[in-house]
Amino acid sequence: MSAGAGVPAGAANRIITRGFDGRWDELEPLDVPDSSAVLVRDNHDAVRAVWAAASGDREVLVASRSRVTPDLALDLRDAGLAIVDGADVQPPTVHRDPVPGRVWLLTSGSTGRPKRVSHTLDSLTTVAGEQPRRTWLCPYAHGAYAWWQVVTLSISQPGQDVLFIEPDELDTWPARALEVGVTAASGTPTFWRQALYRDPESIAALPLEQVTLGGEPVDQTILTRLTEMFPSARVSWIYASSEAGATIAVHDGRAGFPQEWLGRELDGRAGLSVDDGELLIASPKRGEGIDRVLRTGDRVEIVDGRVLITGRLASDEINVGGAKASASAVRDVLQSHPAVVWAAVRGRKAPIVGSIVTADVVLSGEATAAELTAWCAARLPDYSVPRRVRFLDTIPIKETLKSDV
Repeated sequence: MSAGAGVPAGAANRIITRGFDGRWDELEPLDVPDSSAVLVRDNHDAVRAVWAAASGDREVLVASRSRVTPDLALDLRDAGLAIVDGADVQPPTVHRDPVPGRVWLLTSGSTGRPKRVSHTLDSLTTVAGEQPRRTWLCPYAHGAYAWWQVVTLSISQPGQDVLFIEPDELDTWPARALEVGVTAASGTPTFWRQALYRDPESIAALPLEQVTLGGEPVDQTILTRLTEMFPSARVSWIYASSEAGATIAVHDGRAGFPQEWLGRELDGRAGLSVDDGELLIASPKRGEGIDRVLRTGDRVEIVDGRVLITGRLASDEINVGGAKASASAVRDVLQSHPAVVWAAVRGRKAPIVGSIVTADVVLSGEATAAELTAWCAARLPDYSVPRRVRFLDTIPIKETLKSDV
């Protein structure tokens, strides 16, 4: 599928936003300059911007307006993009001809200021071949890579309807999904944990045939919970990023991917390798200008023939008196406790030892700090055991559907 190449294959698919219920080809495309960064308030505006890109030779960036600061907006204008914010259009400071079909994405900014990554509708379309008819739930932030994955699936594949959920609907989406007939849903582990914590009965009532996780490290506890709740569904996790594209897809209900995938060379598949505990990816779906072999910054461990992606190298290690505690390992142990629905682990400065391990947890059952400390002590070395445990009433979640701590 290429912009300007005719009517996309999924033009007749149904899409539902808070302001629209109809087919893609019934949308009124946004009237935007040929090179533009469209700041949107909701999914209705976002999909109208997508339809403008898919139906003509435009170059676009779609982003929630809350993500684009004045400084970032100026950077975009300096890169030749007009800023479209409702009826307000700020022209680019530098004029250049648009690159037909180019789609700009903003990185998550989790390690600093968001960066621009260039893709095309083709490089963002990663599902090929005939697909079973499904109605998808899309809760992702407008313009995020995972949001584009659902959007391009619907544009390129017949029979892929989509219900879009706004950030302020995250607490109530199960009822709407049941009403619409959602059969496939994609979200981060934090999204799924929050949903199961708030309303497990409504989640269990959904007739899901496909359950997808991505955007954060995916642990066995949440995979097992979803597999048991939806025994007839395919439960998958996807590794994807704005830079590398969608590169790993695992459908066996297990955390990590098979070790034998490292070093394999298959046409159309990403090459995977590990260097000094870091995942390296050579992806055919990478963004324009991205190194052929990308150092992801993600930490991996190989356990029992599985390559587990545990967290970011820059933030995972906690130095406790010279010993290296893994925040992700502590998090996974806490989340394996039957009363813990969510956990976040970090280091805190302390005299003599430099740092101690601390944890924030949300409970779905009864547990004390002493019980959780004992649970960790039975499964982790002493230096990795949390010395302070704080209980939260709700699971913190950002617009990106990731934890905000």
